[in-house]
Amino acid sequence: MKLKLKTVFLLYFMVSLMGLVYALMQLGQRCDCREHDLPKDRTISQLRGELHKLQEQMRKSEPTKASKKTSLPTIYVITPTYARLVQKAELTRLSQTFLHVPQLHWILVEDAPHKTPLVRDFLAASGLTYTHLHMLTPKERKLQEGDPTWLKPRGAEQRNEGLRWLREMAAAAGGKGPTIERAVVYFADDDNTYSLQLFEEMQYTLKVSVWPVGLVGGMKFERPVVENGKVVRFHTGWRPSRPFPIDMAGFAVSLKLVLDNPEARFDGDAQIGFLESSFLQNMVTMEELEPKADMCNKVLVWHTRTEKPKMKREEALIKQGLGSDPNVEV
Repeated sequence: MKLKLKTVFLLYFMVSLMGLVYALMQLGQRCDCREHDLPKDRTISQLRGELHKLQEQMRKSEPTKASKKTSLPTIYVITPTYARLVQKAELTRLSQTFLHVPQLHWILVEDAPHKTPLVRDFLAASGLTYTHLHMLTPKERKLQEGDPTWLKPRGAEQRNEGLRWLREMAAAAGGKGPTIERAVVYFADDDNTYSLQLFEEMQYTLKVSVWPVGLVGGMKFERPVVENGKVVRFHTGWRPSRPFPIDMAGFAVSLKLVLDNPEARFDGDAQIGFLESSFLQNMVTMEELEPKADMCNKVLVWHTRTEKPKMKREEALIKQGLGSDPNVEV
């Protein structure tokens, strides 16, 4: 019995050893994996085919997108700007909104005796279609340090300079053509916040389109009040008897209307709160206003303001000769 168990154990050991040797030998042999690769190759080929189809579809759709873009009315946006610490930050935020608006032409007007390198270089790198202008505000119309922002109308000269450029541009083009006849003019301050939907709303302005403005006039919003599709009055907290008690950000005008009224301009000497009225009152009546933004029930622009930076530490370092490098543009 002992001999038989010993023999069985030996045979089992030999068979196991031979199996191990065979397995090790197979590791060194080349394997014909073509059959395994076939499904993988087939999948790769199918994916390449799908990619090619998608590329073809994209190429075919590009002309359609381009023609759709060029068929849209041009929106000329006039923005007054002036030198201050937050100027480049404000313009950067604004320009990156404008980059998403098709057929937008930005008319940026500096309150300066000449065009500054900061704004010139900024616009050149912005990727936008633009016109760079300048017009200095007379000293007697400028706000002084510590004056409240509402004390004097701001940006009148710069907006008028933008209007002058538009009229000259249109005259050079003969005053006709879809680019001019369907174009829209909007006055966008550089510190406001704009929804992209706002520009979709104003695209097809016939005369003057209007909408609410948020965070303005010491209120949550001001807006035109609409009844039966017509503007009948304005929801505002100050001087609702003004001809057009509306914020600058709350309306757009057709370029054709501007050209048809060559004397229309902003009065830099207008009373407080009457700057918008000085421009609109001889061009349109309240009954002709075109309510947008869900019949003036949606706020798509906000009268935001950037806080003035506090520079006490910078001033202290300057006195020590350790101020920030003036060659670094902020």
